Amino acid sequence: MLEQFLAFFEKMAFSQMTFGNIVMLFIAGVLIYVAVKKDAEPLLLIPIAFGIVLANIPPLATGILNPPQQFPDGRFIPGGFMYYIKKGLDYGVYPPLIFLGIGALTDFSFMLSYPITIFLGGAAQIGIFLTFILARFFGFTFKQAASIGIIGGADGPTSIYVATKFSPELLSIIAIAAYSYIALIPILQPPVSKLLTTREERKIRMKPPRKVSKAEKIVFSLVTTLVTALIVPQSLTLVGPLMFGNLLREVGNVKRLVEAASRYILDTTTIFLCLSVGASARADIFLKPQSLLVFAMGAFAFVSALASGILFAKLMNLFLKEKINPLIGAAGVSAVPDSARVAQKIAQEEDPTNFILMHAMSPNVAGVIGSAVAAGVFLAIFG
Repeated sequence: MLEQFLAFFEKMAFSQMTFGNIVMLFIAGVLIYVAVKKDAEPLLLIPIAFGIVLANIPPLATGILNPPQQFPDGRFIPGGFMYYIKKGLDYGVYPPLIFLGIGALTDFSFMLSYPITIFLGGAAQIGIFLTFILARFFGFTFKQAASIGIIGGADGPTSIYVATKFSPELLSIIAIAAYSYIALIPILQPPVSKLLTTREERKIRMKPPRKVSKAEKIVFSLVTTLVTALIVPQSLTLVGPLMFGNLLREVGNVKRLVEAASRYILDTTTIFLCLSVGASARADIFLKPQSLLVFAMGAFAFVSALASGILFAKLMNLFLKEKINPLIGAAGVSAVPDSARVAQKIAQEEDPTNFILMHAMSPNVAGVIGSAVAAGVFLAIFG
C-alpha cells in the first residue's frame, strides 16, 4: 500500500513544475483578470488564458499534449486531448472558418455607400510593412518578419494564419500580442488619434451614407472574391470564406446558414482556436528574450497602423471638397467594430451631436480585407 501511495505522489505534477511554468500561470491569471474585470475581449482572452494553464501544468505529467504512439507490437496509444484540438491550428483550418463567421456578421453597405474611404483601410496596412522592415533590421528572417508585421493589421486570425505558415516557433507570442493589442484599442487609439488631429478636424461632419441595394452587396461579394483571387491568389484562403459568409448574409433566403456561420461555427472555432493558441504558449517556447522584442514590435505595428490611416485621411482632405473626419482613418485597422466605436467616442467628446460611426465602419471592414490581402502578398513572395 505504501509503495502505491509513493507511486501516486511521484506522478503528481508538482515535482516537474518549473519557474517558467509559474510565470506563465501568472500571465494567464493577468489575462483572465483583464478580460473579466476590464471586459477587454473576454471571448478571446479567457480561452487563450485557459489554454496557457493547460499547457503549463507539466505536459509530461498530464499527457494532454502528447502525440499518438504506435508500437511495433501493434499497440496504439491515442494522443492527448489538446494534441488533436491543436491540429486545426497547425494545419491552418481555424482562421478561414473565423473569416467565414466574420463575413456572415459584417455589413459592407457603409463601405459601398462611401467607397473612397476604402483607401483608408488600405492605408492602415502600411503599419504591417513598416514593421516588416523593422523586424528585418533586428535580425528576424523574412518569414518571421512577415509574421510579426501582420500584427499591425489588428487581425488575430490573419496573424495566426501567417505565423502557422511562416514561423510556428513564434506563433504563441504573435497570437497573444495580436489579441492583447486588439483588447487595448480603447487605450491606444485615443491618444494616437488626438495627437495627430486638431480639434477642428475631429469636429468634421460627414454627409449621411446613401442606401445600398441588395444587388450591389451581392455583386460586391462575388467581384471582391474574383479580383483578389486573381491579383493575390494566396489571399483566397481568407478572403474567400469572408466573402462567402457575407454572400450568405446578403442573399436573404439562407438564414439558417447565416446563423450557423455567425454563431455555431464562429463561436466553436473561436474556442478551439484560442485554446490552441494558449496551449502553444509553453514556458520553454514563450519565455525567451525575443518574445519581448516581438511584443515591442507588435506595439509599433499597431500604433503605426493607426497613425497611417489618420495621416492618409488628412492627405486626402487636401484634395477633397467634402472633407473626411480623419478620426475614421484609425478605424482602418481590422478590429471590427471596436476601432470604429472608439473613433465615434472621440468625435463625440468634441461634438456630442456628431455621428461618424457608420463612416468609421467603412475603413474598418476594408481593413479586414486589406489585412488578408497583405497576408496573401507575404505568402506569395516568401511562401
